[in-house]
Amino acid sequence: MPAWGALFLLWATAEATKDCPILCSCRALETMGLWVDCRDRGLTALPALPAHTRHLLLANNSLQSVPPGAFDHLPQLQTLDVTQNPWHCDCSLTYLRLWLEDRTPEALFQVRCASPSLAADSLLGRLTGYQLGSCGWQLQASWMRLGVLWDVALIAVAVLGLALLAGLLCTTREALD
Repeated sequence: MPAWGALFLLWATAEATKDCPILCSCRALETMGLWVDCRDRGLTALPALPAHTRHLLLANNSLQSVPPGAFDHLPQLQTLDVTQNPWHCDCSLTYLRLWLEDRTPEALFQVRCASPSLAADSLLGRLTGYQLGSCGWQLQASWMRLGVLWDVALIAVAVLGLALLAGLLCTTREALD
């Protein structure tokens, strides 16, 4: 390989790994993408991850939840290892559960919950919706009032529409008589 080819590969590798989180190590893959290793780093939150992450190792940290949408900017992500973390298995873990369910369902049976007491020491893949909690299906109080107003407005429009339809039918019937 000519020297310029080796320099190009070296530059491409350096460029690919420049967005690597500080506490993690990154390695460029031959087929594009990154291997991001954040194992055993004491992480309590997800670091900012490079967009080209293909394999992400987050095992043996102090992660308790994953924010919704955390992996949405990682279209190449194929492997996700989140084992050996003290997961708090309630609604805050719904995103992770759905992500794993869609991409690597077998991984759901490797993630063990540390809390709350209802889910402690259970595998994430075995938890029911009841054990995860109501998961925010209830509206917030401010939205609740707005929702009631929308319902009242919808009912008013429906009643007005029925009144107009009844008037139209009466007018049509009188014209036919």
